[in-house]
Amino acid sequence: MINMILDDTQERMTKAIDAFRRELQTVRTGRANPAMLDRVMVNYYDTPTPINQIAGISVVEGRQLVIKPYDRTVLKDLEHAIYESDLGLTPQNDGELIRIMVPALTEERRKEFAKNVWKFAENAKVAIRNIRRDANDEIKKCDGSEDEIKSGQDRVQKLTDKFVKEIDEIAKEKEKDIMTV
Repeated sequence: MINMILDDTQERMTKAIDAFRRELQTVRTGRANPAMLDRVMVNYYDTPTPINQIAGISVVEGRQLVIKPYDRTVLKDLEHAIYESDLGLTPQNDGELIRIMVPALTEERRKEFAKNVWKFAENAKVAIRNIRRDANDEIKKCDGSEDEIKSGQDRVQKLTDKFVKEIDEIAKEKEKDIMTV
């Protein structure tokens, strides 16, 4: 029973790490990356829709994103959503597609984005700790000796430490990526 709880805990913690990695993809590093627009929602026929579901996004020349909508009637809505997204990007609409030049980041913006990375990291750590708490509660409910329960809780703590360390390493790597000019 305790092994099943530990397996479930490890799976949930792995999913939390994956969610953290996806969240980090939306943080700008000064290079064009289609994942930067993942959180941008477009008002498509009065329904908030992720931009990647209504348009193809590609990188041209390393610093330029090209967004080609599947339906050209949505160009104005796409442009508006990008303006409103708080990414600091300026879309250029040429009637058929949208081009976005990704400007080089200033030192101040780099530091701001690095702070955001650590906010995301802290949120991921909170998620890991919540999973730990749930696992410990389940282990306490198990029918087992005190030693088995204590051993199970120790193993949950080791898993927690491992995943928190992994979050820190991922965040440090992303911060380094952001701060590199």
